[in-house]
Amino acid sequence: QVRLVESGGRLAQSGGSLSLSCAAFGRIVRVNDMGWYRQAPGKQRELVATIAPGSTATYGEAVKGRFIISADLLKNTVTLQMNSLKPEDTAVYHCDAEFVISDDGATWHGWGPGTQVTVTS
Repeated sequence: QVRLVESGGRLAQSGGSLSLSCAAFGRIVRVNDMGWYRQAPGKQRELVATIAPGSTATYGEAVKGRFIISADLLKNTVTLQMNSLKPEDTAVYHCDAEFVISDDGATWHGWGPGTQVTVTS
């Protein structure tokens, strides 16, 4: 079974920076994509950023130009550098990933329990 573990969420001030990390554990043959989504109270889950082998990163409109996603796809880890934080960035941030988990090409898609980011004005 694969699991994702996020870390780095905390209280931050508006205009500040924060870095989130996600590590994947389990039998993983290959990464299809890894990334971050977020969900604020009363709101729908929202794309933050994703990255896939051989592709440029994709960012949600709300974070473009402020957040940077990077990954070590051999180590199955992904990092989100969050800059110029705004109070509206307050949410639970979930690592989301799809992996190939067997030699016959079976895939697994899931997300971690999340890490809370709170930005104060």
